[in-house]
Amino acid sequence: MKRADYLNWDEYFMGIAMLSGGRSKDPNTGVGACIVDRDNRILSLGYNGMPFGCSDDEYPWAREGKPLDTKYLYVCHAELNAILNYNGGSLRGARVYVTLFPCNECTKAIIQKGISEIIYLSDKYADTDSTVASKRMLTSAGIKYRKYEPSGKRIELDL
Repeated sequence: MKRADYLNWDEYFMGIAMLSGGRSKDPNTGVGACIVDRDNRILSLGYNGMPFGCSDDEYPWAREGKPLDTKYLYVCHAELNAILNYNGGSLRGARVYVTLFPCNECTKAIIQKGISEIIYLSDKYADTDSTVASKRMLTSAGIKYRKYEPSGKRIELDL
């Protein structure tokens, strides 16, 4: 008889997105993303961080201050990293699991690549212009988005 308490697909892929977010050096918001195809195969992963060649020890992680002294002009978001990290063919019809609802810039990339669904953990910036614009574009483009509903399962890893 098979195990009954195995992870369902949403739990599995959101768990991987959460684990990917653990790679982020951002002291405030570690975001992870996991892109999967229609057959539930992982295509790519990403987390928010500095672009290749830009040392995360030299660039700022601050949230406030002059724009050039904050992280916002430099950090590559998890969703965009996952899209850019993918070296396969098309992402058309894929799903992206992400720990934070995508900003308007990542949403544009998601739409352009043909990703058909976003499953997100947090929407803590729902009232910002960026998120409102994201949802407006997603609705226009016919891309589904839904909040991940935690099951309450716990996974413990000894690393």
